Amino acid sequence: ICDTGDQQTTAAVLVKEPAATIVEKLKDVTSYEGEDAVFECRLSRETTQDAQWFLGDVPLQSNEMNEIRVQGMRHTLILRKVTLEDCGSISFKVGQHTSAA
Repeated sequence: ICDTGDQQTTAAVLVKEPAATIVEKLKDVTSYEGEDAVFECRLSRETTQDAQWFLGDVPLQSNEMNEIRVQGMRHTLILRKVTLEDCGSISFKVGQHTSAA
């Protein structure tokens, strides 16, 4: 606010978070049935943007079969005790950026 006594003007500042990009992409993983499969990628920065893992088109959540970890810029998906039904495309999406393996 700028106030000169008989006149006043106001302005606002808006700070936007820069978009995070994927700087270390997912790599293909081969696991034996019953083993864990681990997928990792690294972002350009820590972010509050929504990040999401997918198996095919199905969004994954952390539960007893899938462990999702975020440590700074590193995002990790662990598929526990994989079965043949887990074969397929794994993808990670943040903002407009996607990586798949």
